[in-house]
Order: sequence, then C-alpha cells, then structure tokens
Amino acid sequence: MPPRINIPPVTRIVLIVLGVQSVLSAAIRYRQWGTDAEIVIPYLNLIPQLSLVYPWTFLTTTLVETNIFTLSAACLTLYHGGRYLERAWSSREFGKFLLITALVPNLLCFGTSILFFALTRNEQWTLMSIAGTIPLQISFLVAFSQLVPAHTVTLFKGILSMRVPRFPLLYIGFVTLLALTPMLTIASFLLAVYGFFVSWTYLRFYKTAFPDLDTSQPSQLRGDASETFAIAEFFPGPVRPLIASISEQVFGVLVAMRLCVPFSQADVSAARGDHHHTFSHRGGPGSARAEAERRRALALRALDQRLHAATANAATRAQSAPVPPAVVPPIPSATGPTVQNQPQTAPQNAMTAQAAGGSAMLGETNYNPDADKE
Repeated sequence: MPPRINIPPVTRIVLIVLGVQSVLSAAIRYRQWGTDAEIVIPYLNLIPQLSLVYPWTFLTTTLVETNIFTLSAACLTLYHGGRYLERAWSSREFGKFLLITALVPNLLCFGTSILFFALTRNEQWTLMSIAGTIPLQISFLVAFSQLVPAHTVTLFKGILSMRVPRFPLLYIGFVTLLALTPMLTIASFLLAVYGFFVSWTYLRFYKTAFPDLDTSQPSQLRGDASETFAIAEFFPGPVRPLIASISEQVFGVLVAMRLCVPFSQADVSAARGDHHHTFSHRGGPGSARAEAERRRALALRALDQRLHAATANAATRAQSAPVPPAVVPPIPSATGPTVQNQPQTAPQNAMTAQAAGGSAMLGETNYNPDADKE
C-alpha cells in the first residue's frame, strides 16, 4: 500500500489552484507566443491598466507563476510552510492569513504603479504584470519568525548559521537581485516589501492569539506584544536603534489615525508569560525574553513529533499483514488425554480405513463391554 500524503485542506486547495492557474497561463502564453509584443493575460494576472474590469485578479494573480523555477519554489514553500502553519493555527486562521497577505500587497502594488505612472507618465508602470506567490512566501518567513524566534538554521554543514528572523530581509535582498534580471520585475520587489510589512502588521496587532489556559490571559487576546517580534528584531544589530525609533514614530501616527491600538499591560504580561500580574494599566510592549515564545516553540515541536509518529504508525499498520494466533500445544495430563485432545487421524489414514471397510474402523475404538462387568 503506498504511503498516504497528509495535506491539510486549505493547503491542498491552494496547491491545486496554483497548479491549475499556472498551467493555464503557460498554455495561453504558448498559443499567443510571438516576438512582436509582450504577452499579457489581464483576466488571470493583475495588469493595472487592463484588469479593472476583472476584479477577481486582485486575488487570483497571487497563485499564478510564469516559469518552472518560480513554480517549483512556490509549490515547495506552500507545501511545507502551509502544512506547518495550518496545523499550528487551524485552517480558519490560516485561510484568513493567506487572504490578507495575498490581497493587500496586490492592492498596494496596484496603487504604487498608478502613483508612479501619474508622476512619470510612463505606461510601463500600468502595463507591468503583478503576479506570483512572493507575498505568500515572505509572509511564511515572518510567521516562522513569530513562532520560533530563537530557532537557528544551519546551512552548508555548519558554515552558515542564522536565526529565523534574519530570513525575511535576506529573502527581500534575493528578490531585489533577481528583479535586476529578466527573471523578475520591479513588481516582484514591491510585492516582497509589501508582503513583509502587511504580514508583520497583521500578526503583530490583529491576529487572534490562542490563550494560555495555565495563565490568566484574556480569551480575546489579539496580536503579539512580545519584544522578540518587534520590527527592529528583523534588522541587524547596528541599525536596530534607528529602526526602533522610526517604528515608534510610525506607530504613534497609526494610533492617532485609529488604525492601531496600543498594547495594554495585559497584552504585555501575556506575551511575557507573567502568571501573577494584574491587568489594569496601559503600557508599551517590552520584555527581555518572552516566555510565551519558548512555550509556543515547545508546543509546536511536540505537535510535529506527535503528527510524524501518528503518520508512521498508520503506515506501518496498513503495510503489515495480520499475524495468525499462535497454537499452544496441549499439556499432557496424568490421567491421559481428554476427549478434546484426542489425536486426530490424518485424512490419508481415514481414507485408507474407509477403503478397508467400516468394521475395521469400529474395531479401533477398543470398546469392550465385558470389562465393566468384571
């Protein structure tokens, strides 16, 4: 029996849509292939000048890849990252996260292209294709930075070691380099930047957090007030003070516009893992090392171990054949064998006895009625 591939429902749907739309896009491009003009598909990809009559493209364009290399990277990212996050958050929360990180960066990139067209009057800004899973890929890296901030990834047999929060900026730098080549466009760079800020903002301030039942956390806890998930933690040490200062100013403006709500002392204490703190004052986020991250990382590690063990056990049970019960030999008795334990005559001997005659078989019972009278 072949091993079963266990993919959560939302991740499975996203992978199927990505494959179908990418193959459809490749087929249309193949039929319209020519050297005289650039091929655009306004009803599948988001083209600022042409896609206003196709509003669904603001969402579907995220799950369209135009070459085999980006499609392979997208499938691997969605398969591994989607399985991990959907099991850690639930399918509903993971679906909301995908919807926000796919739709909002596309809207922001669309607005940026219109703005640059108004400033430069260059139609290339409104004819560029806004497509690809880049905002989803970088949003997964941001989510991993929240879930396992202290985890270190070792690459090239120990030559390079980096903590997980370093990967989002590294990914933006990689996309920036590819945007200078024909493989990617300036829209890919914009999607990476907007995807980073949108995913961090949603996880920092708006995502519903699961309360810790061992503490007195409020049931409607939102966001992550821990210092380990501050925006400055994604940047190298020398520039962190500058980034922290700028982020505080921007946060103050957002609070004044009522787009963000300051963290209460309850949120800060919950992120810090304080079991006995009273939740009555307002304050900003801050802690030396958030206990919540450590517990979350341990819980996710235990969840992964249980899921792998359950999958391995199910595959083993399905492949192994049922073992017949062992036959226990009868225990000899001092008074002789019982009726149930009488030796059975082989079929060949029975057939031979039948051929010899019925009287011979009756004689084998050794029944002598005169022995009882004596």
